[in-house]
This record gives sequence, structure tokens and C-alpha cells, in this order.
Amino acid sequence: MLPEVDSTNAEGLRLASGLAGPTWIFAARQVAGRGRRGRAWSDPDGNFAASLVLKPEGTPAQAALRSFVAALALHDALSAAAPGADLALKWPNDVLLGGGKVAGILLEGAGLGARMNHLVIGFGVNLSNAPEQGVAAIQPVSLRAGAGVLVVADVLLGHLARSYAAREAVFVAEGFGPIRADWLARAARLGHEVIARTMRDEIRGRFDDVDDAGNLVLSTASGRRVIPAADVFFESETG
Repeated sequence: MLPEVDSTNAEGLRLASGLAGPTWIFAARQVAGRGRRGRAWSDPDGNFAASLVLKPEGTPAQAALRSFVAALALHDALSAAAPGADLALKWPNDVLLGGGKVAGILLEGAGLGARMNHLVIGFGVNLSNAPEQGVAAIQPVSLRAGAGVLVVADVLLGHLARSYAAREAVFVAEGFGPIRADWLARAARLGHEVIARTMRDEIRGRFDDVDDAGNLVLSTASGRRVIPAADVFFESETG
């Protein structure tokens, strides 16, 4: 474990070329965490920051599906650490606790042509303290406040390392199908109205599915919409 790092993902990217196999980067304190679309990830003391460095086979599109592998693994790990917690998965890469955001996942990598050289999967979990909401689509919550459980970061890492290895083995052996099915079984607001905000527009519709490429599928007033990237808001969050 590193006592302090700018970002576990940044450290993973720096070390990736010299690593022979899957490696966890774990820090007691992260001072410049990163979120999706270049946003900052606030990491108050007592929370969890770790990244997994992989050298995956396949294309960048196939590697990106590990966002769902990672989300399931984190759901498994949090369920083991806090049995009975009201957890759900929010597309594309958040874990919810009682409707609040308890964790986020960020994938970064580098490739050459159609193949990946390495992939870094970052996990941030609000174990003890929830940051201020900022630009997040959902109010942050901590595991301690939301589930009444105080989990030590290295204990969660043990759960997560085991659960990720198990989910990765399924993904490699059987493909995205079983991962997609298990993710959908834990999906927040499946079958309900949501709002997807892309870089260009806002799309309102019923959350019907995640397709074989990991895209969000909405039924809208103008028909079926397949959305590869967006921030998803629930009705209660839009005012």
C-alpha cells in the first residue's frame, strides 16, 4: 500500500509498461483523484482508492466492457463487507447505496491499433465520508452513513480482489453475456424513466436495456435510442 499518491490510476498508468501481470495499486490517501470526463474525484480521509492494472487480450471495445465486470465485482465486494446493504448499479459505472452514490469506477488505458497494451481500472468508494455533491448526478453517500457499517479499506481490497478475479474469469471464459445479465439484475431504475445527457443533447426515455456493446438503450417518444456515452439522471434529481 502506498501512503499517498496523486491518483492510483495515474500511478497504474506510469507503472503499467513494467508490470508482468495483473497488479493492484492501493493508496491510503489520494490527493488528485480523477473521475469521468476529466472531472475531479474527491477522496476524503478514510475512504477507498485502488486501481487494477491489466494487460487484456482483445480490442479496446472489448476491454471497455470491463466497466461492467468491475461494477459487478465492486457490488459483490461491498455486499460481502456490508451484508444486507441496499446496493444497485447505475449505468455506466457507479454503485448506489440507498439511492446515493457510494462508489465510482474509471477505466483508462493505452493501445496500439486495434489492440490494448494495458488497461487501468480505478475504484473509488466512500467508506467513511461522503464528499460534497459538486457536479455529480446523484447525492454522494458513505457506506458508514448509508449502511451503518465501518469497513477498513484493506479489508474491502481483499473482498474486491477476490470478486474481481472471479468475475474476470467468467468474462474471459464466457464473454459479455453472463456479465450483462448479472449487471442488469442489479441495475437501478431498469424499466423506469431516466434522462441521459450527452455532450450535445438530453434524451428522456424508459431505461429498457444495455446492449451487447454496453450501450444504454432507451425507449423514447421518437423510438428506440442507443446511447454509447452519457450522464444519467433520475427524475427526482432533475428538479
